[in-house]
Amino acid sequence: MTAALTDPIFTNETSAIAHMEASRWGADLSALFCPLCGSDKPKKMGGKTQAGMFLCGDCRGKFTVRTGTIFERSHIPLHKWLLATHLMAASKKGISAHQLHRLLGITYKSAWFMAHRIREAMSPSKKAKPMGSGGKVVEVDETYYGRKKGHTAPKGGAGHKHAVVSLVERGGEVRSIYTPMLRQMDMRKILKDNLSPEAHLRTDESTLYGTLRHTFASHEKVNHGKDEYVRGDAYTNTAEGVFSIFKRGMIGTYQHCGEQHLQRYLHEFDFRYSNREAVGVNDMGRAARILKGAEGKRLMYRQRTH
Repeated sequence: MTAALTDPIFTNETSAIAHMEASRWGADLSALFCPLCGSDKPKKMGGKTQAGMFLCGDCRGKFTVRTGTIFERSHIPLHKWLLATHLMAASKKGISAHQLHRLLGITYKSAWFMAHRIREAMSPSKKAKPMGSGGKVVEVDETYYGRKKGHTAPKGGAGHKHAVVSLVERGGEVRSIYTPMLRQMDMRKILKDNLSPEAHLRTDESTLYGTLRHTFASHEKVNHGKDEYVRGDAYTNTAEGVFSIFKRGMIGTYQHCGEQHLQRYLHEFDFRYSNREAVGVNDMGRAARILKGAEGKRLMYRQRTH
């Protein structure tokens, strides 16, 4: 996707549809399939009234390039979806629903829902391989954000805040997980679910980690309580940098986030970090990857509000 906001795909619906079709099925539609039944026998329909429609030769169902994606059944023009996708891909600290509402000329409610759908497209694949595979170093750190609803604990401690654990593969991706409770057993489950036994684990001295030398290839800790921040390749500075971007974005751009939506915002910040310039992905590349991530995901409004 071009970085020029004057590109026709951001202003013209026909261009936007053609761009999305090429992204999903190839420029010549060689990979075209029916999202309703999986058949490889659909054909494009003709006529002005059926522009953009396809007819499946097997199930006889009709569909468009939106079918089976986060854009399905949305009344917002596709070119506005593509522009919103580009803006969210290019904004390091995020872009608020109010800003999208003003830029796209849609209601705030629609902009809010649109942003959440795009975050769904940014969410990691359920088939993602374990981090640290091949003996890579993974930093793990925890942070606390916001304030739990109805919690009366005094400020200053972490008990009244939301716990977030981030796993950062050096030179690679990040996965951040919101957890309502963060005890040693919760931390061990997170590590087991996301890390390869080949991983070289790097953490601070928190008792949440315990001893994990026999679970992973190695486990080195730095003792922040004794002003130790780097010892050889043992440090968690990368993870702390991830937290810094996340908190600046949440406080400066989004300002408030309900507990039920926190994981979606984490997916957004993780996506931009994992697809950053340092690993060869620019704004255009990130937007293209969001479009690929939009496939096979349907999210209803009720799912976004509960």
